[in-house]
Amino acid sequence: MKALVLVIVGAFTFNTPAPLELEAIRNSYLLAPTDKKLCKEMITELNGSRDPVCLAYRGAFKAIWAKHIFNPIGKLETFNQGKTDIEKAVSQDPDNIEIRLIRLSVQSNAPRILGYSSNIEEDKKLLMANRESLTSEPLKKIIDGLVGS
Repeated sequence: MKALVLVIVGAFTFNTPAPLELEAIRNSYLLAPTDKKLCKEMITELNGSRDPVCLAYRGAFKAIWAKHIFNPIGKLETFNQGKTDIEKAVSQDPDNIEIRLIRLSVQSNAPRILGYSSNIEEDKKLLMANRESLTSEPLKKIIDGLVGS
């Protein structure tokens, strides 16, 4: 009985977003390249989350934030932090379609000079093979925009 209570309490202490919150994160991700304030807010909001999807989004927001920074060294450091978050999320949940979509989105939009493009084809294949299993229409639209339907 005690173990069951600990499992239930533990389940509620993780910082996993509810589906509506995840939809808000997705929508914010689409707006972040042109909304500097929103991008920064999302990085702060996602700090400390243990959920791999949220970690991937935090990495993506950091990669976008690098575009908003003026200093070239700061740009590179911030982008690399984002890349690290994304790769950590992929290693935690390598079959998660949304995490792979996030990585594809960042790699497809990153300048080639940064050397972060080695998983584009792999991620495209995984996404197209699993697109129909998604229930989120916004995610399907993002996939379609990145890889075509």
